[in-house]
Amino acid sequence: MNLFNHQLTVFVSVADCGSFNKAAERLYISPPSVMKQINALEKHLDLKLFERTNQGIRLTAAGQVIYRHAKYLFDYSAKAIEEARQQAAATETVFCIGSSLLNPCKPFIDLWYEVNQDFPGYRLHIVPFEDNHEGILNEISSLGEKYDFLVGACDSAEWLSLCNFYQLGTCSHCYGVSREHPLAGKKQLKIEDLYGQTVMMVKRGDSRSVDKIRNELERHPEIKIEDTPQFYDIEVFNRCARTQNVMLTLDCWKDVHPSLVTIAADWDYTIPYGLMYSKKTSEDILKFLSLLPVFQPGSSADL
Repeated sequence: MNLFNHQLTVFVSVADCGSFNKAAERLYISPPSVMKQINALEKHLDLKLFERTNQGIRLTAAGQVIYRHAKYLFDYSAKAIEEARQQAAATETVFCIGSSLLNPCKPFIDLWYEVNQDFPGYRLHIVPFEDNHEGILNEISSLGEKYDFLVGACDSAEWLSLCNFYQLGTCSHCYGVSREHPLAGKKQLKIEDLYGQTVMMVKRGDSRSVDKIRNELERHPEIKIEDTPQFYDIEVFNRCARTQNVMLTLDCWKDVHPSLVTIAADWDYTIPYGLMYSKKTSEDILKFLSLLPVFQPGSSADL
């Protein structure tokens, strides 16, 4: 790409190739189109630029002068365009924020408007993605490419093996039941309330906080535990509503499924909540993180 007209581009290509046909191949146009452009340029300049002979073509003395200056202008044009692009990048930086039903970007947006006055030249771009227990690891792996940040609750060993994490607060583990469930009217559930119930939760080994809850529930043989997929998606919520099971959930997910209600538990099990970002941390990410408040357990930052 350059800032000058097409005729001059064709002229330089013909001079470089020494042939109308070869220049046509380079420019992906027909040889007659090349000759038409050269004829038009010579007419416009009122100069003969090429000598046409049986052995081929060569630049005239005037053509050599035009060629030399055209090459200089093209080089200057390329430098000008690159400088303009660098300036544009320096004056506007985009943060791409992933957003889904279970990992909405609103907490990030709220946080952004508390600090953006100290972060001039940046804007946000929201990138939606679908919650899928089979595909979520690919989404986490896309940090640094598809997304700059994902927002959510995270103590998954697999997730944390793929990204860095900046804690903003915590979410509380709760119970989810359908609106028709006998327990739906309760404000808080004790473990004894779960006797005779099936509790849905992720299998052991990936989440330390969930493993602690499983240890607690397994002390009560009256409670049946059903393993869900390793990572929740909307189908887990649908199954809870459909089967009348109890689901281990989070208070930050209380509005995910309209047919379910979220009930507090009489425990104090929480899970870290914050920003996931690439392990290959860029300077602009570090600059943004430096503006965020430092999480203090038990503070108002708990979510």
